[in-house]
Amino acid sequence: MNEPITLTTPALLFSAISLIMLAYTNRFLSYANLIRTLHEKFKTDHNEVLLGQIANLRKRLYLTKYMQILGVTSLFLCVFTMFLIFIGSQLLAIWTFGIALLLLIASLGVSIHEIQISVKALDLHLGDMEINR
Repeated sequence: MNEPITLTTPALLFSAISLIMLAYTNRFLSYANLIRTLHEKFKTDHNEVLLGQIANLRKRLYLTKYMQILGVTSLFLCVFTMFLIFIGSQLLAIWTFGIALLLLIASLGVSIHEIQISVKALDLHLGDMEINR
């Protein structure tokens, strides 16, 4: 097997995961504000554009939820890895840390997908403004 991992190995991810979670939380909060604004508009005007925006935001909101769940689980497994190293269970620690890395990769992959959806939504708005000039 490879070199044994130390307590500092999973600890290296703490700052990266924390920054990613902060970005995810900020994204979630901006969606919450936007949804509240659209809700007020939808009460007075039930147009198709708003329905499309609402559907798009729902998808993006759920993707953000999955990004957060994967990121938090990755952080949890990093802490659990540290515990396993502390009690001397090196092989299980290596596997747990590997799973934590895979979950972080999955979280970042979902983030990329959500960004692509966001860009498409904004591109539609830009196209709508260009048409209505």
